[in-house]
Amino acid sequence: MPTLNRKSFAALICGTVLAFAGSARAQAMTITGTVLHKYLLTGSAVSVTATNAVLKISFETTTPGNNLALCAGSAADFSAGTCAMRLNDSGGPGFVFLTIVDAASLNGKHLFVIQEVGINPASFRFTLE
Repeated sequence: MPTLNRKSFAALICGTVLAFAGSARAQAMTITGTVLHKYLLTGSAVSVTATNAVLKISFETTTPGNNLALCAGSAADFSAGTCAMRLNDSGGPGFVFLTIVDAASLNGKHLFVIQEVGINPASFRFTLE
């Protein structure tokens, strides 16, 4: 992903998190991507100022023979391929797993995907409400 697109994407994710954190009737946002080893979802750390905000996140691997983990952590965690805070795991195509998380627990963290099983590129679906 080119740098400009990654920055735009990061701004979109952070803006969406902030918008959804304060909205009682937020619409879902779905992102699909392909990962080989690791995939950064946010280029800057999440910053949530709303209190008592809950995020609903669903995550699915859409490529057979691969397992992916949805993680939150520092930029160094991403660089090292370390999942400091596991938000979700995939179980293969057809298995969609839900995580309900306090938005404030993601403050200062980046969101990223790590390929845990498989050696070929794997596609995923990430939905945030």
